Amino acid sequence: MMVGMGEDKPETRTTVTVSPAATVQPAPPPVRPKTLSQQMLPAVHGLLARPLSSYYLLIASSVLLLVIGLTMVFSATSVMAYAEKGSAFGAVRNQLVFAVLGLVGFWICQRLPAGTLRFLGVYVLGAAVVLLGLLDFLMALKAVEILKEPTLGPLHAELLWLYIGPVGIQPSELAKLGVVLWGADVIARKGASLGYWRELSMPLFPVIGLMFVLVGYNDLGTMLVLLALIIGLLWAAGVRLRVFAALGVLGLAGIGLLIAAASRGAGSGTEGEPNYRLQRLTTFLTSPEKCDFDLCYQILQGRSAIYEGGWFGVGLGKGALKWNWLPAADNDFIFAVVAEELGVVGCMVIVALFAVLAYTGFRIARRVEDPFRRLAATGITTWLVAQAVINIGGVVGLLPITGLPLPFISAGGSALVVTMAGVGILASFARAEPEAARALHARPPSRWVRLVWAPLPPLPPPRRPGPSRPSARKAGNRASADKGGVGRR
Repeated sequence: MMVGMGEDKPETRTTVTVSPAATVQPAPPPVRPKTLSQQMLPAVHGLLARPLSSYYLLIASSVLLLVIGLTMVFSATSVMAYAEKGSAFGAVRNQLVFAVLGLVGFWICQRLPAGTLRFLGVYVLGAAVVLLGLLDFLMALKAVEILKEPTLGPLHAELLWLYIGPVGIQPSELAKLGVVLWGADVIARKGASLGYWRELSMPLFPVIGLMFVLVGYNDLGTMLVLLALIIGLLWAAGVRLRVFAALGVLGLAGIGLLIAAASRGAGSGTEGEPNYRLQRLTTFLTSPEKCDFDLCYQILQGRSAIYEGGWFGVGLGKGALKWNWLPAADNDFIFAVVAEELGVVGCMVIVALFAVLAYTGFRIARRVEDPFRRLAATGITTWLVAQAVINIGGVVGLLPITGLPLPFISAGGSALVVTMAGVGILASFARAEPEAARALHARPPSRWVRLVWAPLPPLPPPRRPGPSRPSARKAGNRASADKGGVGRR
């Protein structure tokens, strides 16, 4: 059969199969090993995101500082204690007793609710004012030669200490805690009216001025700590910047008046005796090469100890300062003993622990919802950090010597007990963080743990449904309302 010429032939398609091996694949990028920081940062973020991280960070840093303090007090006092009393453990035994009392104060304050702390604030401040008044009164009677010794009945004064019989108290330490609790309560009650100068100044400024006079007469260092504490409280409350400018002017004027009074003999304790406060200021402003050796002896010995210690120190217990070469080696200048025996590494460990304590305290202040808790947490943290900075700065020569003890580290009963009480208040606030409180209520500890250690914190109100990220304007208005409705200008 013939095929027509006009008939189309079927199209033939050829399929070419390409082997997978023939396809050129781009080489995968080389896998770079993660650095140590890249491996640790997620773990650190995970730990900090836990509900009770603030509480455990606070406990860990405080306990480590306390243990280091007891160790260094023993190292700094062992030689002289053995020479005087035949036992190297005399001074550290007393410090251990105060540490136990401080832990009791921590336990009590950790259990107190915020309402009780607000109620006790005015009484703690009142007790501090009475004790400071008695101390200054006895010192003034001796200064005008009405009394040969600052003793009246069972009361006896020694510059910064008031003895009631055999019991010695440092009223300025109690004043710090009283100002924190009372000041936080007053500012929290003011609320939105804090923006008016009259509401801000009454009764806060007159009482603080009285405290500056009572404390600053003999203790310039504590007055500086109180000034930093008040600035921290007002900053957390959100007051205007011009208030801080006014406070700065008043603070400088007050310091100038105290220095002028010191030049006239106030606070020296004995007529004709050189004023120790004025001497400390003049030695700070004078270079060590031109300074009188007797006046700069403590500073020069401290710097020599830091130089001798190097990076790793001469060894714990092997320092030379404890052989009566450095005045106040167990108190004001214990950081020099740390530098000599533990070196720069030991000093950096202490500074790092204080940095952790500062971070934790301000973290607690940022997370709690109650205005009083936020203000009190800011005040306590500012007090501890400012005191540590002033002490360490004086030892290394960056600031004048003020005689302030180093928190947790220096020997001293009143300072340690009050410091531990302040940390207990911070611990109570850390457990009251919203996430921490919800976690504790979701999985509460046993009844005996709550009875022996700490009760459950109040359960915060449930979260309100709404947008996950509010607008910046609404967030700012809400923060301003929480802080008393005063914005910084």
